[in-house]
Amino acid sequence: MPLNDNFVYCPPQEPLVLVYEDDDLVVIEKPAGLLSVPGRLPEHQDSAYLRVLARYPQAKITHRLDMATSGILMFAKHRDAEVAVSKMFQARTVTKHYIALVQGKLDGEGKVEVPLITDWENRPRQMVHFELGKPAQTLYQGLDYNAETDISRVLLTPITGRSHQLRVHMQYIGHPITGDKLYHPEPARSPLKRMALHASYLAFTQPLSGAAVEIHGQVPF
Repeated sequence: MPLNDNFVYCPPQEPLVLVYEDDDLVVIEKPAGLLSVPGRLPEHQDSAYLRVLARYPQAKITHRLDMATSGILMFAKHRDAEVAVSKMFQARTVTKHYIALVQGKLDGEGKVEVPLITDWENRPRQMVHFELGKPAQTLYQGLDYNAETDISRVLLTPITGRSHQLRVHMQYIGHPITGDKLYHPEPARSPLKRMALHASYLAFTQPLSGAAVEIHGQVPF
């Protein structure tokens, strides 16, 4: 949730897009601006989870995306699936890719490996902390660069799943994600009216059926 006390939650109202479903799981494309789960305040209840619950009354959340991040979000249809998927994420057997637009020229590929911790005085911000932070690793690959806007399109693959990990890691190496109101020094420079981070790909072995699942999402920028 943004730090700005004047923040007014105005989630997008278009219908959720279903991208995958089986007997145990349902996967949607969460739009930017919609909370993954309800917030504490009454006016922050509208969320991907409550919208999914309206269609699947036994649904359980399995992971989250930041409100400003769009893309693939998976839910379990029942308790057994929730437990199985939780173990799958803990074992890091899920492959996740994100597409981002970042400031500056970022080409080639590499790995960011710096520990993260909550910046308690400025929550929900996270920060790099080499003594107290939890290990965090992100792989990146530059896809293309637009010299006119000084923006690179990159493929990001989180190895760990820390809060705001991709956002902080990109800022740390000097390439903050465009439109990121928490970590970009000039978020208004973005050519978009949103943060340019999208969960674009999910691949895993379905833990209850054993089927190989590969989900590609549509990148909206």
